[in-house]
Amino acid sequence: MKAKLIFTLLITGFLMNCTSKKNSSEFIENTSGRYFFNADEVIEVVFKEQELYLNWRNTDLKPLKLNDSMFYARELNEKLIFNSKENKIVLAEKREHKGEKYIFLKLKEGEKTPSEYLAENNYNLALKGYKEIQQRDSLNRLIRERNLNRTGYRFIRNNEIEKAINIFKINTELYPNSSNTFDSLGDAYLKNNDTLNAIDSYKKALSINPENRSSKRNLKELTDKK
Repeated sequence: MKAKLIFTLLITGFLMNCTSKKNSSEFIENTSGRYFFNADEVIEVVFKEQELYLNWRNTDLKPLKLNDSMFYARELNEKLIFNSKENKIVLAEKREHKGEKYIFLKLKEGEKTPSEYLAENNYNLALKGYKEIQQRDSLNRLIRERNLNRTGYRFIRNNEIEKAINIFKINTELYPNSSNTFDSLGDAYLKNNDTLNAIDSYKKALSINPENRSSKRNLKELTDKK
């Protein structure tokens, strides 16, 4: 095992020494841009003095160039193979992948992730993006009901009420049979002093689950004030 590791390091070092760190103008033009790292996260390819860098989770990574299309990202422990003709990055196969192929597709000009649309308060495009994720993979953690709910309450704590309303509305669209999603939407409307929509949301929550205590309590308080 140790001998294999040493051999791999020697080969990697040899390839690095034989390969220019600079990239061609054509490669730079064709590969620069944003790629889907997952359904709601991007990894950006940028070039500085013709050398390739990756911007991922607000961190600049500098992969090692192995050849004109393959780079090794130490932080990811992955070899990235660029296919500029098909606008994608493919991870080189390895045992840890267990036969699964990993492909990062390039975003089109102006295209954004659902959470980026949400950050702009673009409800319709955010909803469209989250629904597409659900259609592709209904178990994706990115669109789990409790995760979206948690995000909504974080927006409320940060006094970003419009974003909270939007994410809760999206949650009711993704999970229309959940009493909890409508209860949370009611909380956001209430925080926004929108009594009519808050009452409507609490009523919807109770129509799904008449035992929803939070909706019962809040609805009673609101109607008693009238």
